[in-house]
Amino acid sequence: MTDALKRLSDEGVAIWLDDLSRKRITSGNLAELLDQSHVVGVTTNPSIFQKAISSGDGYEQQLADLAARKVTVDEAIRMITTADVRDAADILRPVFEATDGQDGRVSIEVDPRLAHETTATVAEAKQLAWLVDRPNTLIKIPATKAGLPAITEVIGLGISVNVTLIFSLERYRAVMDAYLAGLEKARERGLDLSKIHSVASFFVSRVDSEIDKRLDGIGTDEAKALKGKAALANARLAYEAFEEVFSSERWSALDKAQANKQRPLWASTGVKDPAYKDTLYVVDLVAPGTVNTMPEATLEATADHGVVAGDTVRGTYDQSRAELAAVEKLGIAYDDVVQLLEDEGVEKFEASWNDLLKSTEAELQRLAPSEA
Repeated sequence: MTDALKRLSDEGVAIWLDDLSRKRITSGNLAELLDQSHVVGVTTNPSIFQKAISSGDGYEQQLADLAARKVTVDEAIRMITTADVRDAADILRPVFEATDGQDGRVSIEVDPRLAHETTATVAEAKQLAWLVDRPNTLIKIPATKAGLPAITEVIGLGISVNVTLIFSLERYRAVMDAYLAGLEKARERGLDLSKIHSVASFFVSRVDSEIDKRLDGIGTDEAKALKGKAALANARLAYEAFEEVFSSERWSALDKAQANKQRPLWASTGVKDPAYKDTLYVVDLVAPGTVNTMPEATLEATADHGVVAGDTVRGTYDQSRAELAAVEKLGIAYDDVVQLLEDEGVEKFEASWNDLLKSTEAELQRLAPSEA
């Protein structure tokens, strides 16, 4: 084992685990990862919960109780997922307190079927914050057009937010603007800005998956030479935008009121193409004040053989711009790619949620007590 995870942490990268299950909580595995692998946060999404709950491991008794109470399937899922998040938040509470609220966070997503409904997303975020009832929770809101005003409203209510499914630089800037607008609302309401936190989840590997597929379709040597470069370039330019926004005059006024920066979070960091090194989206995205949420396989790979060579983001901006421009020059439209990825991201989470609804409903019916 190398000390790569410690080095990563020392470079200012907060290591979060992109996974949660009841078995991980009850077996002591989550606590072990905090203790031994420098993990300081947890992210969940509909796909993660669908996999965990469908496995059935640890959920049987709660499902039987919910079946006996004849709850709806939607209520059952919320009772189960918020219970897991609450328990994980309790395990992470010491980290939360030691980092003054920056880390020790657990994220839970609003119902993905509401991704294009602003008012419903705000209502769901409030409900989730109330249900989990832990100060170290982050409510995940997708960065759709309808999600942006919801982010502003929820932050303005003093609820901490993880903005998810960000693919484009333009949308990322809109997310940061929505966060600042939310802080300004919170300040007007007299809320303590130091208690409000946010991360912006910028998705990485899926950008390469889509652009590489199109580069393969072109098939020239020039196209093949650009494979595996777009995702890193995109993320690095997002960090440039972060530096710019959080050194602006608008930010300075909020900073004086004790507001927290919205940290960039690298999401979708598991490598999809086996031709690439399995630590690519970790060791090549090292920059201070960032979060990297990793599936367990990526966490283990980084611990085992990751080479953390300091900051790999700042100083790359001109090269990153040139790489994205070279992709565009070959006829691959950046705007088309990022919109497709956002649409697919929402659809995938909605499909996972619908699968979870079906499998949970089947379990509730199976466990329902027979009427004597």
